[in-house]
Amino acid sequence: MKKEVRKSEYECMFILANNLSEEKRNGLVEKFSKMASDKAKVEKMGLKKFATEINHKKDGYYYLMTFKCEHDIPKKIGELMLITDGVVRFMFVNKDEQKAPRKSKKPAKSEVKA
Repeated sequence: MKKEVRKSEYECMFILANNLSEEKRNGLVEKFSKMASDKAKVEKMGLKKFATEINHKKDGYYYLMTFKCEHDIPKKIGELMLITDGVVRFMFVNKDEQKAPRKSKKPAKSEVKA
């Protein structure tokens, strides 16, 4: 009997250096999206200026990737991004965790005793 693997929905915003050729940028985007999922969607947001310099760079190409995968895949992609030349920054967000209601640490007003 196979154990059902639960997949979560993720978003990854990443920035590629502006000094990479278009061919190299497209290759990196394709590599990351294939690792994420066969159905990963990548939105090219374009060249944007940074608020402050990052690693002596003033701007970079922004991408937003959305995909559904097992929980260990974003960690693997992140490890690859850390060692890949041309990746300036990246961030993953688990969309399923954002949808779940958070438990408040404050007691409800009805629970507060005067």
